[in-house]
Amino acid sequence: MEDMTQTALIVIDVQESFRVRPNWKAVNHPDIADRVNVLVDAARAKGDLVVWVLHTEPGTGGAFDPAEGHVRLIEGLEPRAGEPILHKTSHNAFTTTNLQQIFTQHGIREVVISGIRTEQCCETTTRVASDLGYDVVFVTEATATTPLPHWTTPADATLEEILADPRTLSPEVIVERTEYALAGRFATIRTLDEQAGLVLRS
Repeated sequence: MEDMTQTALIVIDVQESFRVRPNWKAVNHPDIADRVNVLVDAARAKGDLVVWVLHTEPGTGGAFDPAEGHVRLIEGLEPRAGEPILHKTSHNAFTTTNLQQIFTQHGIREVVISGIRTEQCCETTTRVASDLGYDVVFVTEATATTPLPHWTTPADATLEEILADPRTLSPEVIVERTEYALAGRFATIRTLDEQAGLVLRS
């Protein structure tokens, strides 16, 4: 019997806003666009829905302010005609967009998560999607993040100061903590090869 589960791949915040920040030098997956494209190609081959999400902070004058010109997909990512491109102002991809409505229109039951940052917008979207009743797959290898400073670290601390602080969490630790929190509760964790292989074989 054919599997009738309708699946959507969400590509969250893989945008130039992150690449213009100093801490991008310490990102764990500088090749995030290539990693996402593996999932995008597999999803398209299966006929799954691909949704692109961009984070915006209008009026802030920062990297996420659309007026600054950085709120665009990282080079190498090319949405196809008909693939939704949503702009959000919250950490998760649902609250400030019509994503759930789009999923309802397409009969989506399973959601695959990729994007930036692993522990922030990707994890938050995963938790909300799970609470909304979707089956969620979290492809950690198709997410990226940067070292996370302690919450008491001054906002103007340099990357060098952040990296020298023993309280700073490395991307490896962030990834491990995120997987521990999500697995078995909010999502199924899959590797890039597992997810792409599953899609292409099905």
